[in-house]
Amino acid sequence: MTTRLDASALSRHPLPRLPENGDKEDRGAVLVVGGEAVMAGAAILAGVAALRAGAGKLQIRTDRASAAAVAVAVPEARIVIAPAMSASPLVRQAVKASALVLGPGMDTGKSRRRLASRLLESTPSIPAVIDAGAMPVWNEAAAFAARADGRIVMTPHAGEMAAILNRDKDDIRADPLGAAREAAAMFRSVVVMKGATTFVVSPDGMAWRHDGGVAGLGTSGSGDVLAGTIGGILARGAPPAVAALWGVVLHAEAGSELAATGAPLGFLARELPGRLPFVLDRLCPASDAPS
Repeated sequence: MTTRLDASALSRHPLPRLPENGDKEDRGAVLVVGGEAVMAGAAILAGVAALRAGAGKLQIRTDRASAAAVAVAVPEARIVIAPAMSASPLVRQAVKASALVLGPGMDTGKSRRRLASRLLESTPSIPAVIDAGAMPVWNEAAAFAARADGRIVMTPHAGEMAAILNRDKDDIRADPLGAAREAAAMFRSVVVMKGATTFVVSPDGMAWRHDGGVAGLGTSGSGDVLAGTIGGILARGAPPAVAALWGVVLHAEAGSELAATGAPLGFLARELPGRLPFVLDRLCPASDAPS
């Protein structure tokens, strides 16, 4: 059984109230650790989405060669310069974060998963979004589950889920909800199974179904925006399942607003974060919306 997920359903899963006279410290800090220079844009998309979803502060990991470009692209962010796959400089920042977003634009590979694992191991009480190359695979499930313990949101598409569960991609497409339930239980994480119909499943088996995402959301970088949106909501203090539900709806509603301008296809992922504050304002009481 699944529960329908749409804007009206969010009233049953409210965001934590923000202090009326609060500042950026009250809305938390997000650390984004993404891909190398050729995919640095993914970390930028995720980071901007986190701020647009209401996070108070942002840090983005990059290498020295890309640091200046990323700093100019996101002047609101603190740039953390760290060599590729080097955990030590990142751990010092991760332990001070309110939420982590690991993996946007990151290539798959054991070294990338090892980096994510090290960061999760060093931050046992900090919630995280795991995306793209940072996602674990089936034979790492036991160790990952012990670190996750319900604080993680995983955001796979069908191809990534096939690797996670060591199954054929067509099998995942035939039963995405079943795959999401299996992964959520195996990795003790909230799973957002992305697709035209998106399923959100918690480790205890509770499931939500979101229909009606516009076709234009199926574009390069859209998943990075979703990961960052969920990370921003985690930083505000929402539990992982609540952050996942809000992230899915906000992402979809932002796409719907862009499609309604007359361009159902062809809008860019970079345009989605700019819609998030307006969607939040529409769905949240004014006292809960980010300033």
